[in-house]
Amino acid sequence: EVVPRVLVPAEAGDGAVCTALLKHDEQVDVLERLDFVLRNISELRKEVEELRSSLQHLASEIVGEVRSHLEETQKVTRRRRFPFPRERSDSTGSSSIYFTASSGAANTDDGESEGGYTTANAESDYDRESERESEEGEDEVSCETVRTMRRDSLDLVTEDETHLMLDSSLEEGLGQLLQQADRLHSGDEQEKREGFQLLLNNKLAYAEQRDFAWRLARAHGDMWDITEDAEEKRSYALEGKEEMEAALQKWDQSAECHQWYAVLCGQLSEHESIQKRIQTGFVFKEHIDKAIELKPEDPKSYYLLGRWCYQVSHLGWLEKKTASALFEAPPTATVQDALQNFLRVEELSPGFSKAGRVYIAKCYRDLGNNSAADLWMNLASELPVNTKEDAESERELEEMRSVSAE
Repeated sequence: EVVPRVLVPAEAGDGAVCTALLKHDEQVDVLERLDFVLRNISELRKEVEELRSSLQHLASEIVGEVRSHLEETQKVTRRRRFPFPRERSDSTGSSSIYFTASSGAANTDDGESEGGYTTANAESDYDRESERESEEGEDEVSCETVRTMRRDSLDLVTEDETHLMLDSSLEEGLGQLLQQADRLHSGDEQEKREGFQLLLNNKLAYAEQRDFAWRLARAHGDMWDITEDAEEKRSYALEGKEEMEAALQKWDQSAECHQWYAVLCGQLSEHESIQKRIQTGFVFKEHIDKAIELKPEDPKSYYLLGRWCYQVSHLGWLEKKTASALFEAPPTATVQDALQNFLRVEELSPGFSKAGRVYIAKCYRDLGNNSAADLWMNLASELPVNTKEDAESERELEEMRSVSAE
């Protein structure tokens, strides 16, 4: 999860730009890593295409089997309607007369031939009408039987009980699904991909459930975080943001919906202009404040607000000028504001994240309290690296220590 990039410091001083140069060995290592990633993406795409082809083939086979089964069932049903041949002495004779008269053999009497033709057709019409009447009668009996069975079933189970049974089954399935989604969200990149696919597969069944909706948006955020391609990242963030826009129309009092809408707006702003990023900064703050209002004990919202405050306090010169030119009241926050939010996170959930403790150390360092900064750097070192953000914080922690040693 991120906040708008406009709030991330882009310069040191007024207009100064730091450019990191890689050594030759490091450049070779980076190129090898990129080549490895590209090969993996190419192989993954091939596997997806093969899987798609297999699923299409399987779907065609299933449709064919179902169609054959239905046709066979219809044939059997028609055969069962008349299990025994009818006794048709007249009809048999008439058929013979019709055949003989038509062929012009044996009987040459025009009257008899003409009469035979009439008798044969009349008998055939009678047979067809009788069959239709029998079929309609059987259908009426079948329908009446089904209606009777339904009435009996309804007598045994009331309408309220039926709704309760369906609701109970739905809630049980949803509960298990959400538990699995939460577990996969807390896992590595592969598990996050599995969690995203799991929620997509169940969207049709549970899209109208609030707790499912914001988890699906969270999964889009996970995919944004682990995807390297810029266009794919933008696509995931945009889809997740649209999911949450629809969710907020129905669940405006959901803290999680506001929280993840803010996160996805921030992720999407990474690919926008400076003006759009500044506008997104206001939207981000508005929805995080709403999430805190609805759920004041959620440490994640305070962490996100702390990030926003810290980054606003470190706006670059260009961003400050742009904000002042475009808005009457540009965003404002201090390092002290950021520190208070990060300390609130620790108060609600000690050790909430490695990145959170590193930010506390950075705040104290910026405020000139080096002893407190060292304390929180040590506390941050005690926590494991669980996310990509934690890995970045670990690198920042090493840089801070090297600066302190000098």
